[in-house]
Amino acid sequence: MTESIQTTALTALHIENGAKMVPFAGYSMPVQYPDGVLKEHLHTRAKAGLFDVSHMGQALITGQDAGAALEQLIPIDIQDLATGEQRYGFFTNSAGGIEDDLMVSRWPEGIMVVVNAACKVNDFAYLAANMRGDAKLNILEDLALIAIQGPSAKDVLARLGHDINDMGFMQCREIDIKGITCRMSRSGYTGEDGFEISVSNDHADALARILQADPDCAWIGLGARDSLRLEGGMCLYGHDIDTTTTPIEAAIGWAISPARRNGGVREGGFPGSDIILAQMPAKISRKRVGLKPTGRAPIREGTEIYDQQENRIGTVTSGGFSPSLSKPIAMGYINKQNAKTGTIVFAKVRGKLLEMEVSSSVFVANNFYRL
Repeated sequence: MTESIQTTALTALHIENGAKMVPFAGYSMPVQYPDGVLKEHLHTRAKAGLFDVSHMGQALITGQDAGAALEQLIPIDIQDLATGEQRYGFFTNSAGGIEDDLMVSRWPEGIMVVVNAACKVNDFAYLAANMRGDAKLNILEDLALIAIQGPSAKDVLARLGHDINDMGFMQCREIDIKGITCRMSRSGYTGEDGFEISVSNDHADALARILQADPDCAWIGLGARDSLRLEGGMCLYGHDIDTTTTPIEAAIGWAISPARRNGGVREGGFPGSDIILAQMPAKISRKRVGLKPTGRAPIREGTEIYDQQENRIGTVTSGGFSPSLSKPIAMGYINKQNAKTGTIVFAKVRGKLLEMEVSSSVFVANNFYRL
C-alpha cells in the first residue's frame, strides 16, 4: 500500500508560483521554483527568501511542571528559560545518541517545541509518555510555519509596520501582520538573519501572499534550503546527527546548558547524560568537521575519507556545491587525530583519492542579529 502524502496549507500557493513538488518527510514540498536552486540560494544571501516549513511539528507543553518534564528528556536549561526566549536542543537516548533536534521557546501559557517533520510522530509520542505532574502535551496540528531569511528580512517586516531592532537572535514575540496574529522567533536554518513565523493554517495563505508581495522576497525550495544550511555549518538530522552520534562528537555540545553540565545546578538527569558529560569537553575518538575539497568535484554523502597513509578515517555526511563560494564543500566525521583544521585528508570517489582540507564546518559566516 502506498503511503499517502500530506500537504501543507501553502501547497496551492507553491503550485501557483511554479514550484516543482516532491515527496519529503511524508509531505508534498517544493524542491525548487522556476528560477532554480542557484538563484534561490543567492537571493536568500542577498535579500530575503521565503520558506514553507509547515511540515515541522509544533506543540505546546502546559502546566507548572512543563519545564521539569522537558528537562528530563533534553540537556538544556528549560526551567530558567525566560518568556520570549528560545533555545536549540536535542532529545538524547541512553547511549548518548541524538534522537532528534528541536527548538524550545517560552510563552506566557507554556513551552513551545518545534521538531523535525520526519521525527514528529515519534517525538510527540515520546513527549506524551514522559509528561510528569501537571505537564500536558498539546499537539498543534492547526498551525503553519513560514520562515523569512536573509539580510532584507527585517526590512520586509519594517515595511509591514514592525520595527524589530530590539529583538535579538533566539528571541520571540507575538505580532500582528495586517490583522493576522502570529508568533515569531528571530531564528532560522540558513545562517542569515531572519524569522520563523507560526500562524494558523486558516491564515497561512493570506500571510504568505502579504510577504511574497514585497519586492525583496522570493520563494525558496528544499534544494537551496539544504545548500544554505550546509554553508552555515548546520546539521541535518538523519545525516549529520542521528541516534549513533553524541552531541560532543557532532560539535554541538555548546547547546548543553551550563546548568546541565558537570557541576551545574541541575547536572545530568537526561538520557545518556553519563556518557555525554564524560565526553566533555572533547574526550571523543571522532568529530564532525568541515571539509574543503581542493578540486572541483563535489563530494557527496556516504563518501569514505582516508588519511595520507590511505587508512580509512571517516565518512562524509553532507556534501555539495556552495553557490556563495563557487566551489564544493562538505562535512563529515573523522577520527580525532586528523580533525585539526588544515589537515589534508582524501575522499575516495570512484576509486580515486581526492584531496580535501579539514576546516571549520561554518563555510559562510553567520549573520545572526545580536543585541
